[in-house]
Amino acid sequence: MLHAVVPAGGSGTRLWPLSRAQRPKFLLPLTGTDSSLLQSTVERVRLLSDPDRVYVVTGAAHAVDVARQLPDVPGDNILVEPSPRDSAAAIGLAAAVIAERDPSAIMGSFAADHLVLDGEAFAKTVRKAMELASTGLLMTIGINPSGPDTGFGYLRLGAPVGPGYQLEAFVEKPDQVSAVEYVSAGNYLWNAGMFVWRVDVFLDQLARHRPALHDAVRTLAAAWDSTGREALFAQLWPTLDRISIDYAVMEPAAAAGKVGVVPGDFDWHDVGDYDTLGQVLKAADKTGNVVVRGTGETLLTESKRNVVVPAAGRLVAAHGVDDLIIVDTPDALLVCPRDRAQEVKALVEELKQANRTDLV
Repeated sequence: MLHAVVPAGGSGTRLWPLSRAQRPKFLLPLTGTDSSLLQSTVERVRLLSDPDRVYVVTGAAHAVDVARQLPDVPGDNILVEPSPRDSAAAIGLAAAVIAERDPSAIMGSFAADHLVLDGEAFAKTVRKAMELASTGLLMTIGINPSGPDTGFGYLRLGAPVGPGYQLEAFVEKPDQVSAVEYVSAGNYLWNAGMFVWRVDVFLDQLARHRPALHDAVRTLAAAWDSTGREALFAQLWPTLDRISIDYAVMEPAAAAGKVGVVPGDFDWHDVGDYDTLGQVLKAADKTGNVVVRGTGETLLTESKRNVVVPAAGRLVAAHGVDDLIIVDTPDALLVCPRDRAQEVKALVEELKQANRTDLV
């Protein structure tokens, strides 16, 4: 059985003002149901793991909300980071804790803020990755591109192996011309940041490529159930490299022929901005307006393809406008063209520079 790890971090600044530092997007119901993105992710991995084999890595500011949303996950399986140190530290810590409990475990890592609507197809793909992981490969799951997209990194496939492929290389986010070439070539997948491996194999690679990080997380994991854990965290955690798991382990391991990939035969969405939400969620009317669940009402007349979030408890009315994002919260109102949804992040930076921390 899989030990499933769900990294739950980041503040989702492109989804401001709905997503805030104290209540980031993974805690919000952006799935078209009452479930948060985090709850949806954990529900999906439960097809592969019992509750005592589900782990969430999150920050101190969100630990209480995570525990409240996931009452079936044991408290000891909520791994709290004192401060964000990027994905290598978070995933490395989870792998080390799991290895203390089950040294031969197969572990999967699946981000808390991704949306997958077909849980069965997801589980089928993960099982293929587990099959190859049992042979000693570090596995990643790639998504078949629906078209050229410059917002994702890519995975270049090598020779077939079992139900997947050898991973030839990780490829950085491309420009538009390169993205078209990758999709046309047919041997590239989107990098969805999903990983499956034996914890002993992963920790060996971590020791090889980032020995200081490896030693620190192994020390923390060994003291997990002791009274000295907090003191060790205070001593070791601030010293850890801020580096992603791709750069720290997966890219050098791929160069050494140690990484495999299986294509994900399911719809996958990185819910990064309001335009993506507009594409994923079901329209509320025949003119393509999407209303994200909120506490208020909407009245949209002679308006098309808008994304509206009535989260302030009042009526949001629009007449004669198309392709807008309208997000109404108690202390901030956002109006933005859908085709500029990625630029919402810049507003958050402006607020930080103005020292308006109350709004971010």
